[in-house]
Amino acid sequence: MTGFRGAVLVAATLTMGLSAGLFFAYSCSVMPGLAKADDRTFVETMQRINVAILNGWFMLVFLGAIVFTLLAVVLQFRGGERRLLPWLIAAAVLYLVVLAVTGAVNVPLNDQLAAAGSLDKIPDLAAVRETFESTWVRWNTVRTVSATAGFGCLVAALVVGGRSAV
Repeated sequence: MTGFRGAVLVAATLTMGLSAGLFFAYSCSVMPGLAKADDRTFVETMQRINVAILNGWFMLVFLGAIVFTLLAVVLQFRGGERRLLPWLIAAAVLYLVVLAVTGAVNVPLNDQLAAAGSLDKIPDLAAVRETFESTWVRWNTVRTVSATAGFGCLVAALVVGGRSAV
């Protein structure tokens, strides 16, 4: 594996791993912790998280995972090691699932939560939470599994590519 191809694959693996870790953190700590909170705390916390997460570092990792993975596919296809392609293509498909779920389910739910307005103007916090929580958690689990499997595929590509360099 050449230096540039290898660097792109490492960047894809790191960004995919960070994304998987983020979704995993929500699955195993943030959402279970918030499940024990009252409705007001839950809604307020998720509204604040949904604003805070939209930052440059998050976007670099979240979008970098697919950009670097697709670039790794192209680079390996165009003169690289073809035996890495199944791993890279699988990783890209798995992360496309993450993007699709995020765009079709999690972001619309986040937007719906934001549209509910400030806490003092929401007449039924329990109803807002009910509409959001179980669906968001279920589909975040899909993102967690997909991103983690994609990360595993990229690690496998690194291992296979590393073996050929030895």
